[in-house]
Amino acid sequence: MNVKNADIRTLETFYEKEGSQLILLYGCKDCRKEQVIRSFAADKNCFYYRCRQAAAADQCRMMGEEIARQFEVQFQENTYDEYFHCMQEKGSEKLVIVIDEASYIMKKDESFLKSILKLKSGQLGTGDVFLILASSSIVWAEQEVKDSFAENEKKIDAKIKLENMNFLEIVRKFPSLPVSECIKIYAAIGGVPGYMEAWNPRTSFKDNICRLVLTEGGYLFDRAQELISSELRELSVYNTILSAIAQGHNKLNDIFLFTGFSRAKISVYMKNLSHFDIVEKVESIETGGWDNTKKGVYQIKDTYVNFWFKFVFPYMSDLYLLTPSAFYDRHIAGELDSYMNRYFRDVCTEYLYLLNQLGRVPFPIHKMGTWVGKTGNIDIIAQSSDRRNLVGLCNWEKPRLTLDMVKNMQESMEKARIKAEHFYLFSAKSFDLQLVEYAKKNPRVELIDMNEL
Repeated sequence: MNVKNADIRTLETFYEKEGSQLILLYGCKDCRKEQVIRSFAADKNCFYYRCRQAAAADQCRMMGEEIARQFEVQFQENTYDEYFHCMQEKGSEKLVIVIDEASYIMKKDESFLKSILKLKSGQLGTGDVFLILASSSIVWAEQEVKDSFAENEKKIDAKIKLENMNFLEIVRKFPSLPVSECIKIYAAIGGVPGYMEAWNPRTSFKDNICRLVLTEGGYLFDRAQELISSELRELSVYNTILSAIAQGHNKLNDIFLFTGFSRAKISVYMKNLSHFDIVEKVESIETGGWDNTKKGVYQIKDTYVNFWFKFVFPYMSDLYLLTPSAFYDRHIAGELDSYMNRYFRDVCTEYLYLLNQLGRVPFPIHKMGTWVGKTGNIDIIAQSSDRRNLVGLCNWEKPRLTLDMVKNMQESMEKARIKAEHFYLFSAKSFDLQLVEYAKKNPRVELIDMNEL
């Protein structure tokens, strides 16, 4: 079961507090929130209701029927006030009430929220309740809930977002696989729990991509399009913008030139994609070389959406014409290493965060990020609170990390106007002899290979 124990512990922490609590629990469609809820509620007095896409009156009727069956009661008025009052009267311990996919009911029936707020404040009964409003709509949870609750938003005690698995958790999920294979999985489908469940560690990376992504009916075959269309309209416009970004047109003006859409229109659509966790703006860590920093750069944040628009969407005709294996060989195999560079950098960054937590870096890291220059980038810059710098260089694509690559990075550091006290050099494959000798003579330089990750 791919759920984070930390999420369950967070719910337990709030449950143990005195008084009634109201929690907003949300994540993407495949975040497996149902498993989190099931695990948390297993030993508790709990009522769970899954909202449907239904008219307000029908939704109220169906919830009433489920409450009547579970609590063996009969209702006179069939209102949410009556439902919640009866449930409270039946419970001897703190009652857990889970309303899953709550957006379906809250968008159509204002009386439901009024009853929820009455229930939490004790107006419908004397017992404490633990209310969970759950949703797989990120847009609703992060944007629309504010409007629904309005001045009552502060009555939500916690907003818990079920995040994807990080790289370390993926390694633990697939202990039989080499680290390099785990990085490739991480770069292709991200850490979405539902996607991880579909991955077969007993077959190759290529076989899994062919089965899940490139075969019609595969678990991930239509997932990127489903994810976007579930919240956003005008799919053709979003597809065009995402395709542009995946092909390297990552500034607003570049997207304008590529798509022909107006800059104002692009800005609106980019904002929507950002709210939905599909696109993000790349923010360079602040340095003295602001004039040399490339600004307004965007990238596709959702890993699988990025993979789909990079490797599959541009070649849709071949997807239906070729066999999955032939498609993989023609359109994915040759470009995969180049694509992997970004995600290898993310893994290396996570590694440094872990070392920092363990106290195994030269100084405590206060913040960490990347620097994107007009000419040249710096993969990782980690800063202490007193502005000391640790710089990281990450190489996945090349056979060896070389001394010349280090010198190129140092040229970028001059443009960024930063100096570093320590250098962490990561290579997925190996290091050239010159660099190995250089590192032996310079205690500020540390070479880290794949096995250490």
